[in-house]
Amino acid sequence: MLIHTPSTSSLFTGRLAAMDISSTTLGMGRKRIRHVLWPLDEIDPKNSKFPCCLVWCPLPVVSWLTPFFGHVGICREDGVILDFSGSYLINVDDFAFGAVARYYQLDRTKCCFPPHLAGHTCSCRYRHADNGTSITWDDALYSSQCHFEHHTYNIFTCNCYSFVANCLNRVCYGGSMGWNMVSVAALVLIKGHWVDGFSVLRSFLPCITVLCLGLAMTGWHFLIALLSFSFLVFGWFVFGTYCAKNLLKW
Repeated sequence: MLIHTPSTSSLFTGRLAAMDISSTTLGMGRKRIRHVLWPLDEIDPKNSKFPCCLVWCPLPVVSWLTPFFGHVGICREDGVILDFSGSYLINVDDFAFGAVARYYQLDRTKCCFPPHLAGHTCSCRYRHADNGTSITWDDALYSSQCHFEHHTYNIFTCNCYSFVANCLNRVCYGGSMGWNMVSVAALVLIKGHWVDGFSVLRSFLPCITVLCLGLAMTGWHFLIALLSFSFLVFGWFVFGTYCAKNLLKW
């Protein structure tokens, strides 16, 4: 009777194949673990919980004249709102100027959470690493919070939009490191959702009232002045963002 004994080369080849399969499986497992995201709770406007959202509300006086300009914040994974509302001050779960009127939920799968330089999923890994990275959403917000607790507040140069832009750049949201005041405002105003009908009324009724009173008292000159003021405010932030890049902070 002949007994077949596998050759040394075939045993070696089999072990290599097994090692390849094991390493591939382990690599896939690590990749899955790295990208697992904690499930979020439902958005709950009654309790002011907006997980991973940008939130917006009108500003007193300012929004009466320019309704597109308001106060913005960003939320942790548990829905708690963080907003930069004063020098060396980050509000936590206490939105500075009233209830949220408009929100936009961000997609964490569009963020880059690299455990190391080779783990970047964005195309600007070196710039991202220089700017500051984070391994989770809440870690990014906490890092930006610590950073802005050493900043003075200025509505024209370093404001709530600066804080939110810093958070989005820290996670390289959407593969972009170019978030700024203008892009943050455009995102929440264009893609955002109103909380309810009262939020729409609260945002625009004061401006409509001021406009009607102004037209009744001074005529069309008031409308021209109001539009000029809005244009100057918008022009300032566009100029400061894209023309004088060291003027505004984020």
